[in-house]
Amino acid sequence: MFGRLMPTEGKFFDLFNQHAELGVKCAKEMVALMTNFDDLEIRVHAIETVEKQADKVTHTAIDLLHKTFITPLDRDDIHQLITRMDDILDLLEDAAQTISLYDIKSITPEAKRLAELCLACAEKVQAAVGLLHNMDNSRQILTICEEIDRLESDADHVMRAAMSKLFRDEPDVRTLIKLKAIYEILETVTDRCEDVANIIEGIIVENA
Repeated sequence: MFGRLMPTEGKFFDLFNQHAELGVKCAKEMVALMTNFDDLEIRVHAIETVEKQADKVTHTAIDLLHKTFITPLDRDDIHQLITRMDDILDLLEDAAQTISLYDIKSITPEAKRLAELCLACAEKVQAAVGLLHNMDNSRQILTICEEIDRLESDADHVMRAAMSKLFRDEPDVRTLIKLKAIYEILETVTDRCEDVANIIEGIIVENA
């Protein structure tokens, strides 16, 4: 009952929504990068710019946390949620910079598929976070979190298949090492999205 009375006017929820929106924007840029290497550096710069914007939102949320006496959610939950969301963008930036630094000339269908799964996860995170201000949405939120878990499992399967194909078919060791690194970073993005889902599930259990 008390959970349903959580204040919805708090700026924390606005900050969560802003951050989640930037996560989707960043993931869309990653899919675009994987689709067309002709404007690689433009895409990398765009991802870096969005990541910096998300950092500012994270810092604002943590600063607000320190200044707010009564928070709408448990303090530790707020801190964990915003920092795990920030990890998503950090990893997307890492992937983009790695592609640029490794001077990768073309990308595999498996890497593109992983990027698409990152975007799907980011969109689900945005959907879940957007409903978090009202515990009457708890059932819908938990359903979305289950979908994030499923997408993370799909990414695991894609990466395992990609690694198997890479070690079986790629004759150039340097290319193998480069692609392996990209696969691992992108799969880890979906892991962090699952971490966010787990935090949100915990919030629901505590407050619904």
